[in-house]
Amino acid sequence: MTIHSGGDDPTNSVYKTCVAAVGQNGTADETLECITTMLQAETSDVAKGLDVFFLIWAAALMFFMQAGFAVLCAGCVRRKNAQNTMLKNLLDACGAALGFWSVGYAFAYGGSEFGGPTTFIGGDNFFMMGMEGEYASWLYQFAFAATSATIVAGTLAERCQMAAYLCYSLMLTGFVYPVVVHAVWSVNGFLSPSSADPLWGTGVIDFAGSGVVHVTGGFTALIATKILGARKGRFEDDRGNPVDYPKKIKGHSVSLQVLGTFILWFAWYGFNAGSTNQISSELMSVVASTAAVSTTLAAASGCISSLFGVAVLAERRTGEIVFDISAALNGCLAGLVSITGACAVVEPWAAVVVGLVAGVVYACSSELLVKMRIDDAVDAIPVHLFGGLWGMIAVGLFASPGKLRNAYGRSEHVGWFYSWGRGSADAALLGVNVVGLLFILGWVLCTMLPFFFALGYLGWFRSDPLEEIVGLDISYHGGSAYHGDTVNAEHLRAFMLRKSRRRSDESDQSHLHSNSNSSNAAAAAPSPSPAPGTATQQRYPAYASQQAGNDNGESSSIPATVGTTTTAEGGAGADGSSCAVDATVPWAIPEKSVLCPGEPHTYQQQHRPGVGVGVVEAGFEDEAKLASYE
Repeated sequence: MTIHSGGDDPTNSVYKTCVAAVGQNGTADETLECITTMLQAETSDVAKGLDVFFLIWAAALMFFMQAGFAVLCAGCVRRKNAQNTMLKNLLDACGAALGFWSVGYAFAYGGSEFGGPTTFIGGDNFFMMGMEGEYASWLYQFAFAATSATIVAGTLAERCQMAAYLCYSLMLTGFVYPVVVHAVWSVNGFLSPSSADPLWGTGVIDFAGSGVVHVTGGFTALIATKILGARKGRFEDDRGNPVDYPKKIKGHSVSLQVLGTFILWFAWYGFNAGSTNQISSELMSVVASTAAVSTTLAAASGCISSLFGVAVLAERRTGEIVFDISAALNGCLAGLVSITGACAVVEPWAAVVVGLVAGVVYACSSELLVKMRIDDAVDAIPVHLFGGLWGMIAVGLFASPGKLRNAYGRSEHVGWFYSWGRGSADAALLGVNVVGLLFILGWVLCTMLPFFFALGYLGWFRSDPLEEIVGLDISYHGGSAYHGDTVNAEHLRAFMLRKSRRRSDESDQSHLHSNSNSSNAAAAAPSPSPAPGTATQQRYPAYASQQAGNDNGESSSIPATVGTTTTAEGGAGADGSSCAVDATVPWAIPEKSVLCPGEPHTYQQQHRPGVGVGVVEAGFEDEAKLASYE
């Protein structure tokens, strides 16, 4: 077999190159040394290329988790918020990319040098400057950062403004998360097991991020949802009074939830096995295989324990066994989260135990959140925060000497249970992992608590109550994600009236401001309010096309004016004043839509062909009705 040195000439073999280099007077030993050196160089190049490809593959697999999170979150929310949730997941990824590109990676790994001084934060490679040979590493670490940010998205679903998502994505991935990464994974971090002098002789062992990624994201989600508050109707009745039994708000698609969970499980192999960062050596291939096997077993056992644990709990409460698929799915994810930190350092039997406990931890923590009246739309906090906490502790209990030696090159401080087998009570690894958890929780609390308070103070955090009631798809995206969806006429009319008044107020303020700058104006009359429904026509153009035909694309009996605004003289209000007729309900034919307090508004709702015709009472009796949605 002829081995080429990489040149274009196929006859330019390693042997011929070395013979030419040594010359006729060279010895056989010199020729052999030349051949060995060239073969080692070529092998090293192949190994480096293989490791780079492995990192890119793992990063792509891990980034596919974004699709899993998006599908899962969409299935867990109601139909009226589906596309809003999907877009926010997309914004998480976009914000993470920009934040990690600009400053995030620099804060996490910039200037890292083995044997250098211990630092709190990195300070080099901003905007990826000077990283031409490390692009694959940046891509892989970005996928981690995006995962941490996406955890928060599902928790705040159905009630959070668009701007808030982009703001916290940039903050989390650009500053908060990188500091945690630097402390635990950089060779200059004070908790790093790879530093020249690791804390307590071991450093924090968190192989793929149970603490670094999931506890950081999960605790951020807990802080955010506590400040943001629960969705309307979750823990209160229509009048805002607390209820004894919280209402469970179910998602609109179990199919999407199952699909999202399978996508996440699949992508988790890139998350855990890819954390070896290389695959070219035999030892690293063993470590990656161990991580993949542990990932599989923990996910399966977590699903089983959560499913049957919740079923037993339901039987004790109601006398009937109920197999809750949401519990099974989230138990599976909790198992994945908990094994993430230990996947390469535990035996297969220990991975099963970690997953079994994770399923129980999820079920108990989910109940705890409900008792504390904390609303988590997708149960991300029990899965990621509590699952991550257990995962970090599990490392300190089950880390095997042999697996630690393979992954980290040493095994002086092992899992506590193995220390007992050695006749010792050495709990250094368990202790340092607890210290790591305390650092993560304290850092996130000190940074994200004032950040979310600031968002709330500025009015950028919580959506308007009426926007939440009619659905964020209509409020922010001009229409529902699903063809044929309808909204309660009373709620939509209140929402449109609110928008019309706000636009009118803005127009008045703009008009008064422009007139105040004119020295010739003796008096500035306020600009007239826009015709009722004008805001609706501009903001909801999708309804005209949505409702113009039936599912088969045939024209329906809805008039061509549906979805547009028409104004005509109406009747008189209770005080005898004239009122304008407003035809702004996008799917309805208005019989009477008078913008006067004291009179109900009736709409004859024209459905698509074959569905039927009904009458909806909008029921605005007075201004207090509108104020009730504040």
